Amino acid sequence: MKKKERAAEIMNRLSKRYPAPEPALTWTNPWELLVATALSAQCTDERVNMVTPVFFERWPEISDAAEADVAEIEEVVRSTGFFRNKAKNIKAAATRIMSEYGGEVPRTMAELITLGGVARKTASIVLANAFGVNEGIAVDTHVKRLAFRMGLTANTDPLRIEKDLMPLFPQDKWGEVNHYLVFFGREICPARKPRCGECELADICPKKGVE
Repeated sequence: MKKKERAAEIMNRLSKRYPAPEPALTWTNPWELLVATALSAQCTDERVNMVTPVFFERWPEISDAAEADVAEIEEVVRSTGFFRNKAKNIKAAATRIMSEYGGEVPRTMAELITLGGVARKTASIVLANAFGVNEGIAVDTHVKRLAFRMGLTANTDPLRIEKDLMPLFPQDKWGEVNHYLVFFGREICPARKPRCGECELADICPKKGVE
């Protein structure tokens, strides 16, 4: 089976398993999703969802975060790990949104990646879920692992993986591809003990790297 055919079948089967995929992060607007996604780096979604209500109660608007003391942000986000860097980036992103984008989260990849701490992964998640815009495929640890395991890429660099995946899936489905692989990676295909015996993709998966 060629990569394109395998990708189409993966998409077909996982779309049935996850008919209405949504981010596991809790958010109500683009800024909340951006902050939550930034905090989710090296942290569980469950932990982030415990922290963000406190964050947004303290600083409900982008302008509030732009004016916040970094040390105070650090205290609120400390439990998410790498809290100093995350706090600095969140404040920097809020400041730039206020000064350069009129207080509105920008709606293009080129603009989003100018914000503090925002690379293509975070930008793709915000664009796809908050704005319905598909400019890329967010490659996190689950997508990276499953894309290799399923024979969709031989690369290990997220940018190269993204370039490999984009031609394999319809552009209007790029946001959903991330959800499918993340959820499936958590439920059925974890890193150490993939549950191949109960996997609906077992017959088409080359199982690369699986011992």
